[in-house]
Amino acid sequence: MKESESEGRRAGGRYGRQAEAQRNDILVLNAARAVFAEQGAGAPVSAIAERAGVGIGTLYRRYGSKEQLLQRLCAIGIAQTIRDLSGALEADGTGWEVLARYMATAVEARAGAFAALAGTFALPEQVTAANAEAREMAERLLRRGHDDGTVRDDITTLDLTHVVEMFSRYPRRTDEDDHARRRMLALTLDGLRAVHTGLPTPQLGWDDYQRMWDEPNGQH
Repeated sequence: MKESESEGRRAGGRYGRQAEAQRNDILVLNAARAVFAEQGAGAPVSAIAERAGVGIGTLYRRYGSKEQLLQRLCAIGIAQTIRDLSGALEADGTGWEVLARYMATAVEARAGAFAALAGTFALPEQVTAANAEAREMAERLLRRGHDDGTVRDDITTLDLTHVVEMFSRYPRRTDEDDHARRRMLALTLDGLRAVHTGLPTPQLGWDDYQRMWDEPNGQH
């Protein structure tokens, strides 16, 4: 009986440590997402640990470097984007309705918050492949709005990406700021509707965008 109780305590301790490690990982990732979005890639790791409420040793035991942490955040972010796009592609509604709902969800998740860090760290191959998958899904989502005539035909997926990035960086200091962000996002999404006055030309291409990630510090 005593041996069984001892084994139970050891198992409980092991599971308890695993649960604590998972909680700390979530705290670190949430803190890192906020700190990097606010301060850029130059943000000190100590600021992330302080925001997360953990010791810096705890952070480094999980992530050996700041770059590894950034890469992990990108992997999590693009996985969420793919899930959101998959849900949008299966949703009912007009092309504009499902597109607008998807973009509102992406902004709420701050899916484009790291765009300002483009070129400051290397993207893992799996993230690059996932980005290509997400882009193809976004093309299909936009094509739905073009095909049913509810989304203006001069909108591109890169335009959508820029909108998400712009609103993902919007500061959230107060409830009033958040309300203003939602109003400006609604106004912008309404601008995707088919009735329009035309956008400035030329259209930017994905090659232009990719250079931000491929070249050091986004230098063109």
